[in-house]
Amino acid sequence: MKKFVYLLSVALLAASCNFLDFDESSSDYTRTDMYTTYSNVQKMLTNIYSYMPGKDIYDVSYALRDCGSDDAEYADPDASVQRFTNGNWSPLNTVDTKWDLYNALRSVSEFLESMKTVDLSMFQYNSNYQRWMEHLQYYPYEARTLRAYYLFELARRYGDIPMPLTMLSVEEANSMEKTQFDDVIAFIVSECTECAANLPQTYVGMLDDEIGRVTKGFALAVKAKALLYAASPQHNPTGDRAKWLEAAKAAKEIIDLGQYRLDPGEKANNYASPEVIMFILRSESSTYELVNFPLRFTEGQRQGMAGTYPTQNLVDAFQTLGGYDITLTAGGWQTDDPAFDVTKPYEGRDPRFARAILANGMAFKGATIETYVGGRDYSATRSDLGTCTGYYLRRYIQESTSFVPENIIRNKHQWIVYRYAEALLSYAEAANEYFQDPTATDATLTLSAAEALNQVRVNAGMPDVQAITYMAFQTAVRREWRVEFAFEDHRFWDVRRWNIGQSTQGQVDGVKIQRSGDGFTYSRFTVENRTWAAKMNLYPIPQSETFANPNLGQNTGW
Repeated sequence: MKKFVYLLSVALLAASCNFLDFDESSSDYTRTDMYTTYSNVQKMLTNIYSYMPGKDIYDVSYALRDCGSDDAEYADPDASVQRFTNGNWSPLNTVDTKWDLYNALRSVSEFLESMKTVDLSMFQYNSNYQRWMEHLQYYPYEARTLRAYYLFELARRYGDIPMPLTMLSVEEANSMEKTQFDDVIAFIVSECTECAANLPQTYVGMLDDEIGRVTKGFALAVKAKALLYAASPQHNPTGDRAKWLEAAKAAKEIIDLGQYRLDPGEKANNYASPEVIMFILRSESSTYELVNFPLRFTEGQRQGMAGTYPTQNLVDAFQTLGGYDITLTAGGWQTDDPAFDVTKPYEGRDPRFARAILANGMAFKGATIETYVGGRDYSATRSDLGTCTGYYLRRYIQESTSFVPENIIRNKHQWIVYRYAEALLSYAEAANEYFQDPTATDATLTLSAAEALNQVRVNAGMPDVQAITYMAFQTAVRREWRVEFAFEDHRFWDVRRWNIGQSTQGQVDGVKIQRSGDGFTYSRFTVENRTWAAKMNLYPIPQSETFANPNLGQNTGW
């Protein structure tokens, strides 16, 4: 099976063209040239795909955005990702601006305009002509869905944003007014609704069995995600329940497709999972493992590179296998689960724990992780290039990666953009907020919030949630987002859309483990005190942009 996947790679970028600053006088190709052959048209669409983010990287040492939330700490205290939490974030000192997505938007506008006049009839006797025509019918809808996705990525960072839908001159771009957040969301919803109606549910069994392309499911996913954010407290301070209803209905469209199903196996790095709706495949690499493996497995190759380390804050979110909360307190591990052995705190936990986090005593690469004081994976200081929290990252790690000189092994990584469990949790959250009752249903929302949430829990090997009141269920579904999607780029954003940063982002903790006879003692310690302000719910607009276009203004507080 031919697997044609859109990659953000040197090869594709070299093969692509970007007409944002296209100077025909300095190129061997004119804009017209790029739309006179199928291969060139394909390259122009591929360029639009190339803006799709993978796991966002801010430093040469690969810090994940989760380090800007209470789920993780980055070992390098001077890394730019620390600006999210140390008070040094500002319009002059930005992080993760994604302002280059306006390049993507212009590329979409150029592509859609040019596609109106594409005529490949001169190739009608080519044996591939019919196949090309089948491809081309979907290209505009793919581009429009990607534009909607990029607008969402900008809107969730900045709120009100400029929304150019045509190619602009420099003067026009630098005088454009902002569009209100709700209007951006309305456009995204409209675009995704129309595109979903014109896109296939899968490319497998048709065309060239291509994977990684925009499908009906992904168009509906972008719509559902946009409506969920619009309904959330950050953008819905009055709690308008009609917004929650629209979010629930959009998530249910994905559920009702019948195209996807929950997968009890690992979804990370598994594009074949029936749960994955959109992913990004990267070429073979070992950099992610180099910076995140426990140091002893890197064969001395990690020099001056820090890693992403899960916090005790996140670990406390994972319940026992029996469905009870468990927390590390000053007096040790505390839980009401009568079957749980507190002397073995990383056993008998929610199975998702072991897929996201490496903890003391766990098996890894034929060895046992030792993060206790004096253990082979323990770090006394942040500068030791080992864990600064007592935990290592597991999610997306390819364990077979090897740095042994005579047995170098690199692997491809498949970053998840959207998977089916997200539709179920979106529905569960939205339905609970709409009905104010996790057990309620009606003729439109025929699945209760509790039923949707429990599908995700049962798939993970966990018992049904016991919360039966509105507020208790709200707490439960928020915890479920955190543990189900740990290190899949959700917590950073969820903190903001729920407006909970003031109570969650002030401090991150770790665990100190010491040998005691045949066992261990566990104590909690503060890894870092952090800075949080309400203004951080949105990003500051880069000052260079506000200088270029005074109509942008600046987000509140910045």
